[in-house]
Amino acid sequence: MKQTKWIVGLLLVFMLALTACGEKKETSGTASGNATANAETNVEASENSEAQQAQQETRTVKYLDKEYTLPAKTERIVITGAVEAMEDSIVLDVKPVGAITFSGEFPELFQSITTDAESVGEKTEPNFETILALKPDVILGSTKFKPEVMEQLSKIAPTIPYSHVSTDWESNLQLLGELSGKQEQAKQTIEKYKADLETAKSQLSDTVKGGKVIALRIRAGELYIYPEKVFFNPVLYEELGFTVPAEVKAAKAQELVSKEKFAEMNPDYLFLQFSPDENKDTPNALEEFQNDPIIKNISAVKNGKLFVNVVDPLAQGGTAYSKIEFLKAAVSQLTK
Repeated sequence: MKQTKWIVGLLLVFMLALTACGEKKETSGTASGNATANAETNVEASENSEAQQAQQETRTVKYLDKEYTLPAKTERIVITGAVEAMEDSIVLDVKPVGAITFSGEFPELFQSITTDAESVGEKTEPNFETILALKPDVILGSTKFKPEVMEQLSKIAPTIPYSHVSTDWESNLQLLGELSGKQEQAKQTIEKYKADLETAKSQLSDTVKGGKVIALRIRAGELYIYPEKVFFNPVLYEELGFTVPAEVKAAKAQELVSKEKFAEMNPDYLFLQFSPDENKDTPNALEEFQNDPIIKNISAVKNGKLFVNVVDPLAQGGTAYSKIEFLKAAVSQLTK
């Protein structure tokens, strides 16, 4: 009997030991699981915190005497309205995520920068919904935009009005260089242009410089001249040193002139820009201009000094791209 009690007691002790061991393991397993879960939560929280911090980091950019607060990184650039920014993008090889289309397409001039871009509307008709969907870091609008358009864009992302004024070309290129991280390339481009300009001035003889030169544009079948600091005029007059014609000096903005009035101006050298996109209702305007008896009597036309589209007709004239290309073309034509 005593032996039986002893065996039963031993079994009870053994069972209690097993139960305690099981509880210990369960507790240990639970603690380990909690520790793992806590670690994963901490990692996720850390990642979220870093992402939020990256979103919150900003920098201040100064452009044309104004300051703009932008994200620390401006990798997603949208260009709307500012063809000048499109041209500068060619020079610095900046590829915006959204860009301007012309009649629903990206022209050949901008093919190199728009391979992966999405259309954000025409020059004067930004598509706000598309711009919003692109989640831009910064939007480059135009100084030609109305205040209400700029306000709407600013609600989507920080927006900078990109200047359309020719004399701001250096500031424009430097701004795009800063936004894209290509400040040094922008600096070198400006320096090279100025060096090329000095070379060009030495190549032009005093005889050529003494002639009357005009840059003309045909739009909607009409003839337009520009003030001396607009279009390609700064290159011709301020930089290359040609005398500013009285009619150009008197112009306050893009100015319509009749063919009779233009014939009276009688330039010795004529740079004419004609874009089919700007003459959809008058596709034969260039041919009619060249064949007009009045125009044929102009010195530049009679002497073979009429130069048509020496650069792409969509070129704005007052950008780094326009100036670089026009300078090369103008010197090439004038020194033949």
